[in-house]
Amino acid sequence: MKTILQIVLWIACIVLGYLIYRSVTGPIEFKKVKQERFSKVISVMKDIRNSQEAYKTVNGKFANDFKSLISFVDTGKYTITQQRDSSYMEFDKTYGIDLLQEVTIIDTLGFVSVKDSLFKGDDRYKSMMSVPYAQEGEQFEMKADIIDKSGYRAPVFEVKVKKDIILYDQPKDLLTRENAQISVEEVNGSEIKVGSLTEVSTNGNWPPIYDKKGDQ
Repeated sequence: MKTILQIVLWIACIVLGYLIYRSVTGPIEFKKVKQERFSKVISVMKDIRNSQEAYKTVNGKFANDFKSLISFVDTGKYTITQQRDSSYMEFDKTYGIDLLQEVTIIDTLGFVSVKDSLFKGDDRYKSMMSVPYAQEGEQFEMKADIIDKSGYRAPVFEVKVKKDIILYDQPKDLLTRENAQISVEEVNGSEIKVGSLTEVSTNGNWPPIYDKKGDQ
């Protein structure tokens, strides 16, 4: 009985030691995995934002779906213009003399491919709807709209993904804690998102640390 008791106590000590070890290293490993995955996801969201801003420049609004956005990147072109001031003399009937008229002239210099301008030969834009690390091939949620802001109809868009999708294989207790984050150094809430459907903004809800990591 003494031998059996000693074996049980040793097993209990090993299990307790492992649990203590995991309680210390678990959050550290979770943070490492989280930051690596969030960085990749945010990098893709920046590609989406850049593509949306280009789409709005050409079309006056944001794309409501990825099919339209990717097609635009693939074939769209920017118009390169040059603005210059000019003047000329014109007869004024009121004063009966020639008066100097000043005008602004916009010259079209040419066109630049959106694809080359944003991605420089890289075709990663073709899969930017897919969430990195997603287990079931989930895609980002994206919506676009026109909202009224002080009488001005403003185009807006929003792209988001739940943290649960990105961190699907992480400990549930740590994931629950992550979804409740409220800190200037963390991605707050249960989602990573960029843009807004209620405000005229193309900002993301991530902290500056993710802009310093391979900002595009």
